[in-house]
Amino acid sequence: MGIFSAENPWAFSFGLLGNVISFIVILAPAPTFYRVCKKKTTEGFQSIPYVVAMFSAMLWLYYASLKANTFLLVTINAVGCVVESIYIALYLVYAPRKARMVTLRLILLLNFGGFCSIVLLSRLFQKRSVQVQVLGWVCDVVAVSVFAAPLSVIRMVIRTKSVEFMPVLLSFFLMLSAVTWLLYGISLKDIYIALPNVLGVIFALAQIILYLIYRKPKKAITEGKVSTQAVVDTNSLEPQKQGVLDIESSGDLHAGNDNGQKDEPKQEECAEVKLQLDA
Repeated sequence: MGIFSAENPWAFSFGLLGNVISFIVILAPAPTFYRVCKKKTTEGFQSIPYVVAMFSAMLWLYYASLKANTFLLVTINAVGCVVESIYIALYLVYAPRKARMVTLRLILLLNFGGFCSIVLLSRLFQKRSVQVQVLGWVCDVVAVSVFAAPLSVIRMVIRTKSVEFMPVLLSFFLMLSAVTWLLYGISLKDIYIALPNVLGVIFALAQIILYLIYRKPKKAITEGKVSTQAVVDTNSLEPQKQGVLDIESSGDLHAGNDNGQKDEPKQEECAEVKLQLDA
């Protein structure tokens, strides 16, 4: 195919890199479904992202079939359709009956009814260029809806000021994927491939910035008063001897022996304090 020729090496390079990165993104939910199979329950999460992702891959496959030199667009979306179908099948096996019925209705409405309607709509136009234009805008709308899905996560992070539930590593790979496909679309001078990935870069970059703003580094030492009690057993025939060590934030040291006598307070500048007891 022309995509492998020296006429467009940049498109081939960006498309190949996009395939690799997008494959990593597609496999990101694999640990979740491994847990689903192990526990035999979907744990209440929804199937909508996987149904919509498969619908988007189906549309891009059809779009690539109408365009020349888009073999690398075909490969990744074919893989996407297969993997997303596996995710959905596993969801249908382990989901509760109500969630399973909702998913089946959504598949019938979107992946079959919606896809067939779009194909028929594009076939109404005789010119291939018009078909590509209509289908390109439809693909962009669906792709934008997929990229806009993390907006709920962004809203939650801003509201709670916590990044506990933000998958920053996934956001990073999503940004890389959007950048490579943006450059791929620019190399092919295809606005329909490039346009939605502009928003993809913006949304992914926004998540990474929010993560850097709201992440809280772990503190090595907890502020305030620390109290530690050390009990030493001499393991002899004599009664047990106990030493109690209280370390206050001021650094004073009070050590007690079994006769009830107290030593003089000592200032300690080091973090380590050694307690020695006579046997």
